[in-house]
Amino acid sequence: MLGLRDAGPALVATGTWGLVTGVAMVKSGLSEAFATLMTLMVYAGSAQLAALPLINEAMPLWLIFAAGLVVNIRFFIFGAALQPFFRHMSWPKRFGLGFFTSDIGFVLFMGRYGESKLRGDPLPIWYFLGVIGPGWLIWNSSSIAGVYLAAVIPASWSLEFAAVLALMSVVIPLVSTRPVAVCILASTCVAWVGQGLPLRLGLAAAVVAGIVAGVLSEKFTRKVRRA
Repeated sequence: MLGLRDAGPALVATGTWGLVTGVAMVKSGLSEAFATLMTLMVYAGSAQLAALPLINEAMPLWLIFAAGLVVNIRFFIFGAALQPFFRHMSWPKRFGLGFFTSDIGFVLFMGRYGESKLRGDPLPIWYFLGVIGPGWLIWNSSSIAGVYLAAVIPASWSLEFAAVLALMSVVIPLVSTRPVAVCILASTCVAWVGQGLPLRLGLAAAVVAGIVAGVLSEKFTRKVRRA
């Protein structure tokens, strides 16, 4: 219940992005059936949106997969950070948790248990499930709704802008320390500069820049405190 309570406000952003992604897939030319299948199997909005122009231009399958890998490379980092908490579990269970992991789920989990010494305790696992489970349901429900409502949703609604505002309402309250603020600032700047890079490499660069900036800021802050 604690995970569900913490995830509650973020579900609004998740649902909005899911709806936007569902609409975008159909308006890009995908059939409703294919878009629904893609939503259920991929479960990664950024990768889905990155793949759409490549699919429309009939690019090779390996290039589409490469674009998705680049956009989702941050999940390698997420997995490495989560591994100490779940390494006692069998690999099929860890594989399942990895599939359902989301950006918001990772942020909420690490915000609560990142500094915890609990390893192998069931409490973090249940908290994580309480965050990612509802997120998966809301994402797929809203995305499929977007798929079948795309024809009646006018562009004047500016759903993309609404989705950005919803995400900001989740992210801004998390900026409680200097390293987090530096991380967000660095990733934002790099993402803006790298907008023109192919295969959404700007997004991958922004993730790396944010992590490096956050780690360096954390080390600097600790050094200042010890001085």
